[in-house]
Amino acid sequence: MELKRKETIGWIDLLRVIACFLVVFAHCCDPFVARFDTDRSTFLQGCAAGSAVRSCVPLFVMMTGVLLFPLRSSMNEFYRKRIGRIVPPLIFWSVMLPVLYFVYLNYIATTDNPAIDMSTFTWQMTVTKICTFIFNFNYDTTPLWYLYMLIGLYFIIPVFGAWLDRASQKDVKLFLRIWGISLFLPYLKMAAPALGYIGNWGNMDILGVCDWNAFGSFYYVSGFIGYLILAYYLVKYPLQWSWKKTLSIGIPMFAAGYAITFGGYLIMQEYFPGNYAYLEIVWLFGGINVFMMTFPVFVIMQRIKVPYSPALSRLASMTFGIYLCHFVFVQIGYDMFAAWLPKGVPAVVHIICIAVAAFFISYVIVRMMSAFKVTRRFVA
Repeated sequence: MELKRKETIGWIDLLRVIACFLVVFAHCCDPFVARFDTDRSTFLQGCAAGSAVRSCVPLFVMMTGVLLFPLRSSMNEFYRKRIGRIVPPLIFWSVMLPVLYFVYLNYIATTDNPAIDMSTFTWQMTVTKICTFIFNFNYDTTPLWYLYMLIGLYFIIPVFGAWLDRASQKDVKLFLRIWGISLFLPYLKMAAPALGYIGNWGNMDILGVCDWNAFGSFYYVSGFIGYLILAYYLVKYPLQWSWKKTLSIGIPMFAAGYAITFGGYLIMQEYFPGNYAYLEIVWLFGGINVFMMTFPVFVIMQRIKVPYSPALSRLASMTFGIYLCHFVFVQIGYDMFAAWLPKGVPAVVHIICIAVAAFFISYVIVRMMSAFKVTRRFVA
């Protein structure tokens, strides 16, 4: 499968740009969602907007599947090239983002962002964030969670690549069906206590997961690996649907997924106010409702005949860098438009303005960094 680059690269580039903008947009919603019951109207607008773009990360992952499968390199070469590309940006932005946040929040502006706790933006805390990034991301580096996850995908991709070289269409479909079952697990876990499940020694997880075992029945066939395989399958075995069938299935599917996502978040907020452990369940990228929003977008974009464009391709090549650096500009945009826009302007207008500004500023930064060999490796 060579992708027939002249025929397919256009839609791939366009989808990469769209997915990147949706990620930026999603992060712009967070300060408004965090208002919760202190400003119900703002919360509802932020929640409605944020729920609509949950397909952003799965689409990013699917693009990885499209571009990397089938593998044509050894495992050692693949690791060296792919993980070697991830590590320098991870280190650089794990240092740079906390420093930028510290300088901005302490010396440039004040903020009413409810997600910001100024006690965590002292110089001492900034140094701690920088020194402990090896263990995990922090608030300042929130988007970098994706890099930690992506490294994990890179570890397993050569294994799946070898299997896909030999697997039949029927084999791949069977794997996707099993993965599809895993998309219901977050809700099964929620429902289990209502059905009488009491857990194991205080651990309420299911299917073998307990305090001494984090690897349940579906652990190895769940999560983002399914989106990788799904993208490979849809490109190698495109759906032979007419536009009428594509839209008649895709639009209701997306609408139903959105209704579950938005409505579910409101229900969770009602019963578990401000509890992110529960609120995030309906926003999980590995949930059936987010899949229902992701699948139609990918299939519809795949059918659009987008001609190859050097300008679009250049922009698409910068989406990785835009993703890495945008988070601090979301914060700056939040404060900037709070001061600039008249009082009473709907939250959704703020979100759109912040998203466009943060995306554009990030693009300019990445464009400048790409022009120099020393900094290019941190955004490309």
